[in-house]
Formats: sequence, C-alpha cells, structure tokens
Amino acid sequence: MATPPLPPQLDPGFPDAFDDALPPGFPSNEERNWAVFCHLGGFAFYLLGFALGHILVPLALWLIKRDQSAFIEEHGREALNFQISVTLYAIVVGALCFVLVGFLLIPVLAAFHIVLMIVASVRASQGESYRYPLTIRLL
Repeated sequence: MATPPLPPQLDPGFPDAFDDALPPGFPSNEERNWAVFCHLGGFAFYLLGFALGHILVPLALWLIKRDQSAFIEEHGREALNFQISVTLYAIVVGALCFVLVGFLLIPVLAAFHIVLMIVASVRASQGESYRYPLTIRLL
C-alpha cells in the first residue's frame, strides 16, 4: 500500500515553491521576514520597557543578517538609523518638557514612531524599499 502524499502545508519544500514563483531579483520570503523583524524591533522600547531595546534589537538583527542579503542590509540599516534618530528626537522633547512644550510633543513623537515602523514593516513585507522621513542617516 502506497503512502499518500503530504498536504502542501506539511511538505518541507512548500515555502520554496512560493520563492520559485517570484520574479528575478525579488526578495525571498525569508529576506522579507527578516527585514520586517528589523523594523518591528523598535517596538522593544514599548514592550520591554528598557531605553535602548529599540536600538539593540535592530542592531543585532542587522549585524547578524546583513551579509546574507542586500535587502536585509538596506532595511536593517534604515531601521537602525530611524531608531537612533527617534532617540535623539526624544532627548530634545525631554529637554523641552522643562518649558512644558515637550509634554505636548511626547504623544506626537510616539505616534510618529509607531506609525512609521508599521508602514516600513508593511513595505518590507511587500518587498519594497522604504526610507523613513526625518531620519538622520548615520550608517
């Protein structure tokens, strides 16, 4: 009696079948996922509660994966530059709290941070490049 074939979801070669259907030069599913993780790493600031988590997570992912793909390298570098820029903006907003203006800017900066990370993650998942606005390009 012959063994029935595995359903496509359980077949070890199933994810590669999607990659074969991609146009030449388009990032693979794995590359797009790592790029998304680089952008979503900034949520470590809100989830973990420690100040440098939003920089350390994208930095670690970028350092580990940047040699494997130009797509991951580009998105990781962009995510890291954005997180460093937001940190600098947060320092300025914190200083402006002494003149009470900063208290109004804290929610604006948080919304800016969250919305742009989500937009960048969606663009990375679609295989597109994304450049954060108002980002200081340090790397």
